[in-house]
Amino acid sequence: MQKIKVAVVGSGSWATAIVKILLNNQDKINWWIREPEIINHIKKFYHNPQYLSSVQFDTNHLELSNNLASTIKNSQIIILCIPAVFLDDTIKQINPGLFKDKIVVSAIKGILPDHNMIVGDYLNSNYDLSFDQLAVVTGPSHAEEVALEKLTYLTVASPNKSIAKEVATLFSCRYIKTSLSADIIGTEYAPILKNIIALASGICNGLGYGDNFQAVLISNAIKEIKTFLDIVSPLNRNVNDSAYLGDLLVTCYSQFSRNRTFGNMIGKGYSVKFAKYEMKMIAEGYYAVKSIHKMNLEHNLKMPITEAVYNILYENRSAETEFKKLSEKLR
Repeated sequence: MQKIKVAVVGSGSWATAIVKILLNNQDKINWWIREPEIINHIKKFYHNPQYLSSVQFDTNHLELSNNLASTIKNSQIIILCIPAVFLDDTIKQINPGLFKDKIVVSAIKGILPDHNMIVGDYLNSNYDLSFDQLAVVTGPSHAEEVALEKLTYLTVASPNKSIAKEVATLFSCRYIKTSLSADIIGTEYAPILKNIIALASGICNGLGYGDNFQAVLISNAIKEIKTFLDIVSPLNRNVNDSAYLGDLLVTCYSQFSRNRTFGNMIGKGYSVKFAKYEMKMIAEGYYAVKSIHKMNLEHNLKMPITEAVYNILYENRSAETEFKKLSEKLR
């Protein structure tokens, strides 16, 4: 019997995968989807027409709606799973009072570019949500493998241990194993940073660098991530844990990584404009690197991989030249 009503906000590949996961433990999921035509397609053909179309849903277990206020009002746990660049426009219509006494979970691996904020800080500042109401779900994970029920490990982070446990229980099933963390800030920033590194991984692949260089790039990248996290959120964390290093590795090496794919196109000589046009999904790292670059300037941080990606994407510098310079800085 369903004990609590859960909502998933978003209709992309990760949102679709999360709905699949949750239905292992929930009798019904409230699923907000912006486009009525996608809702109608799911009702008629039982799958998302745009993402993970192999995943079949029993629509008797779905409450599909494009009314966000109603979806939030009728749920106790809200899982946000839309690109960070669209989050503000999506929920700014919502009365902040609707979030009162709700548990809000971010499954978003990005930063809000117009606010230069991670999701938790944005919700805390703009919707008066206490961090004790918030949780973060992070990988390493690719939606495509979840769709295939490949064994996946997720980390649920919250300063409120009881909330972390409750959310972890919702996600735990035969092919999903969960662990808990109190590092809600670090587990938000780490995926943002690994998306930037995945862009770098893709760029160097497109330029023709091999596995030997990739290994050095990733080894230096985890040091960059630690440097950044130690400044913005000092905490006794182990960046070799799967929520940090594991998520970095899967995003940099996997065929399913949209950021690596985007970077690969840039390395092969595609323009940023054309690469964005060709991508059917948002490469969060593209937006994130501009925000992180700004933060690095504020904190006087030296992060050469991040800066190389920023220079290529936003300063229109040659990828070949930037990576030649970067290769002299890596050890």
